[in-house]
Amino acid sequence: MKDEARSRKSELAEHLKVSILTLRLQPGADLDEAHLSEAFGLSRTPLREVFRQLAGEGYLDQRANRSTRVSEMSHTTLRDFFLAAPMVYGAILRLAARNALPDQIEALKDAQRFFCSALQSGSAEDRALANNRFHDVTGQMSGNVYLLPSFNRLLIDHARIGMTFYRPRNTGLTENLTEASRQHDAIIAAIEAGDEAAAAQLAEDHWNLSRDQIELFVMPDALDVPMGIPPLSKPA
Repeated sequence: MKDEARSRKSELAEHLKVSILTLRLQPGADLDEAHLSEAFGLSRTPLREVFRQLAGEGYLDQRANRSTRVSEMSHTTLRDFFLAAPMVYGAILRLAARNALPDQIEALKDAQRFFCSALQSGSAEDRALANNRFHDVTGQMSGNVYLLPSFNRLLIDHARIGMTFYRPRNTGLTENLTEASRQHDAIIAAIEAGDEAAAAQLAEDHWNLSRDQIELFVMPDALDVPMGIPPLSKPA
């Protein structure tokens, strides 16, 4: 009985993660507890345990005396995303090159094969999820308890706003995705060689590739966001 309940909780967690990453559940949407409870055969207590887990991972927002909702994406979160992403991605790949274990490298290669397959015949959702899977492995490789929560939160929003990168209306789609796949291969090679400098440079290159496309679709016209590391202080 406990195993069955655990399985249902895992199914619910995976369902919510995929739905949030692919925008089937929109940012800020309230979750329907009654519907989810019935659909997954869970009482309110284990249902809310899953909600707490996903809130801790950055997928959901829990508010006192109000319904649980999908984590927001606002002007503020977009600004923070574009400021933090290049710094965090660079640090993660540098640490991945330093700390990656052989089985993790094999997992990364498997994730790249999955990504290449999604490029060949997958939907926009398949491609976004495959890309997320690849970068999730690099986060595990970093082994840094301080960086990893921030990186995981970035991956959630990168997948959500990156859905634009994989949509057919993107006229440069084929060329960009081919380059993204090449960069994934180069990232694997740098990590396998333990080349931290190359891994950090590839993080910047890879970020720039998706950033330019994402900006075309999701950056508010009035939002002026400097790219890269912000200055420590304003000039006198």
